[in-house]
Amino acid sequence: MQKPVARILLVEDDANLSFVMKDSLEKRGYQIIHARDGREALEKVNQGVYDLILLDIMLPHVDGLTIAERVRQHNKMIPIFFVSAKSMTEDKLAGFRVGGDDYITKPFNLEELDFKIKVFLRRSQHLPTQDPQQVRFQIGRYFFDFRNLSLKINNQEMTLTLREAEVLLMLCQRQNEVVPRNVLLNHIWGSDDYFLGRSLDVFISRLRKYLKEDPKVQIANIHGVGFKLKVDD
Repeated sequence: MQKPVARILLVEDDANLSFVMKDSLEKRGYQIIHARDGREALEKVNQGVYDLILLDIMLPHVDGLTIAERVRQHNKMIPIFFVSAKSMTEDKLAGFRVGGDDYITKPFNLEELDFKIKVFLRRSQHLPTQDPQQVRFQIGRYFFDFRNLSLKINNQEMTLTLREAEVLLMLCQRQNEVVPRNVLLNHIWGSDDYFLGRSLDVFISRLRKYLKEDPKVQIANIHGVGFKLKVDD
């Protein structure tokens, strides 16, 4: 059976760059749907189903951060990669705060972009099939199912992004133990540089908000070392 072609929404207003990206990615086997501005991007998001979004930030009509926020209101599972010339750390963190999964700074290497896409699609399309007990956890009053990217409490269910779920999974697997920052970063992002450390803090902050309904559940920051998922009896 032929492997399904991944559909990628490319949102980029630079005609030359979008042509190069589209041509290169199509030669690598992806189906690329191109949007030239933010308004067109939102229309295409509403009209189609995609495996990943490559999203510029500085766009005519509607900026990329706003697009990501609107996508995340309805779809937490689709990977969003920001591809932007804005290289300041705060710009990158803003992308993660609105639900981005990765941030690639222009100019970039197309081989590296292809590698990142392949890794993320492989993770999102092939979630673990091992013993369900290894990917399902009771966290105080919460129930976390990594395979379905779901976090439930009472009658409320939240869908996590893959990155959020990966961070929470590692904390759950070592509940009440300290998980070093470098272990989290190397396992999930493949590197432990300064910027990724800051982005990890954003994901921890998002998880804390999800878990705030149970005061007995806490993600503690162990200064200079890492994080600990604590569940009081």
